[in-house]
Amino acid sequence: MKTYLRFLWRCFRLSFMGDGRYYAWMFLLTVVVLFGINAYCKQVVQGLGTTGMTDQVSWGFYIANFTFLVGMAAAAVMLVIPVYIFRNRELHDLVIFGELFAVAAIVMAMLFVLVDLGRPDRFHHLLLRFNFPVSMLTWDVLVLNGYLLLNLHICGYLVYCAYRRREPSRAFYIPFVFVAIVWAISIHTVTAFLYSGLGGRPFWNSAVVAPRFLASAFAAGPAFLILTLSVLARFTSYPVTPKAFLTLRTVVTVSLAINMFLLGSEAFTEFYTDSAHGASAHYLFLGLHGHVALVPWIWSAIALNMAALVLLFTPWTRRLSVLQAACAMLIVGIWIEKGMGMIVPAFVPTPLGEIVEYRPTLNETLVTAGIWAGGLLLYTILVRVTVPVLSGRLTEDQDFSVALGNESGALAGIGSHGTANR
Repeated sequence: MKTYLRFLWRCFRLSFMGDGRYYAWMFLLTVVVLFGINAYCKQVVQGLGTTGMTDQVSWGFYIANFTFLVGMAAAAVMLVIPVYIFRNRELHDLVIFGELFAVAAIVMAMLFVLVDLGRPDRFHHLLLRFNFPVSMLTWDVLVLNGYLLLNLHICGYLVYCAYRRREPSRAFYIPFVFVAIVWAISIHTVTAFLYSGLGGRPFWNSAVVAPRFLASAFAAGPAFLILTLSVLARFTSYPVTPKAFLTLRTVVTVSLAINMFLLGSEAFTEFYTDSAHGASAHYLFLGLHGHVALVPWIWSAIALNMAALVLLFTPWTRRLSVLQAACAMLIVGIWIEKGMGMIVPAFVPTPLGEIVEYRPTLNETLVTAGIWAGGLLLYTILVRVTVPVLSGRLTEDQDFSVALGNESGALAGIGSHGTANR
């Protein structure tokens, strides 16, 4: 226990150390987090009236981001599957960054659920009415918390073993890895069932929702990991091979193609049948009776996704800069399509035919930005601590000042060593 507490203390100290770019990035995220906390305090005092949500549109920006982040967390499995099932050695040393990202994404997703509660002080009433196993919300709570604990155990155990320079016991983490693979798919499937099981919202009543959720997640998640690994390759000496980028590029390309096909299938069903239940799809893609708030957003998302897909199918994305641009475009496109483009249209029009459009307020946007900044802050700290430990620069038998000196030397040698890795 003494050794473990010393390990945690060293990691805590290391999270405050870095070069000027690290401090600037952390300062920026901290400022945004503070703005978000201030906005949330205002929401707690004044209620959900500070948001753009109404009686007619009761789910908005918060639940849209929650849906997107659950998928991003589930996408960590796309690094685990090639490594542990297909024995892909190029990704073996990088899989932990996917697990760390899953931890940060799940924490953000839970925070978005928390801020969506009108009276968080009465949260305990939900626990008193758990209604298991009938309620899909109960299943969602269980799978999200279970997935968070699984990833915390896997990451914590592997990093601590590297810190103590011990070979990890396969019996103590491999079973958890395979459970996490199944669990990752289940967390987003349960979220999809939560929507498609609501009979009063015909826009969600489709069997394609769950496969589409998984396809979009398996495109956006690895795309974010490509951007993360690009930063590691550029600003640290941690080895990231070109084959790792090409493997993730293949995953992203196939997943995005499947996602666009499923989106086209849904659009065909809604518009070709021209049933009364297609009103929400008409509102989303074409507008309804002059209400067109989401039309520019969804078509921008489709344009971004299509442009990214075209780039991914060309040899141009073998260049890292072009691959980064394609990943950034598809992340933004899927965030729009799967967030606002999936949640809000189900409430417009209402079952009574009333059309009330939803627009997020400034206060709502600040809370959202604060949660995103907090998640990125957490992920940055986790990566910042993990890289020196896995690189062997911070170990149990090494003095912390010496390890810090090695870290400074590694940072100073980024220009030459990082370029050689690429």
